[in-house]
Amino acid sequence: MSKTSAPRTPAPPAAPLGAHQAFLILRIGFTVAPVLFGLDKFVNVLADWEQYLAPWIDRLVPGDAGQAMMIVGVVEIVAGILVAVRPAIGGYVVAAWLLGIIVNLVSMGTYYDIALRDFGLLLGALALARLAATPHRADESLG
Repeated sequence: MSKTSAPRTPAPPAAPLGAHQAFLILRIGFTVAPVLFGLDKFVNVLADWEQYLAPWIDRLVPGDAGQAMMIVGVVEIVAGILVAVRPAIGGYVVAAWLLGIIVNLVSMGTYYDIALRDFGLLLGALALARLAATPHRADESLG
C-alpha cells in the first residue's frame, strides 16, 4: 500500500440465498399487507376499524374515529410503499407503527391477542430492516 492511498474497508459478506429469500418474503408481505389494510380503512370490508381506536387517542386527533381511521389508512399505505422502495427504512417505520398500534390496543385493556400478534409482526418488520441492510447473494445454488 502506498502512502497516498487510503486503506480499503472490505465489503460485508453477502448473505446466503435463504436469507435473500426470507428478505423477499418479508418485503412482499410488509408491502402488500399495510397497503391493503390501509385501503380497507376507507371501506371497512375486513373489519370495523373504529372499534380498535383507544378513546384517549380518539380525543387527541381531530374529527371523529372514522376520520382518524382514514388518517391511519393513509399512513399505512405510505408505510407499505416505503417498504417496497426502501425496505431498510420502511421496515423500521412499520415496526414503529406497529409499536404504536400495540400501545393503543394494550391501553384499551382489551385486544391483547391482536397486540401479541402485532408484536410478532413488529419483530418481522425489524428482521426485514436488518436483512435489507445486508448484501444478498442470489447466485448460490438452492439447498
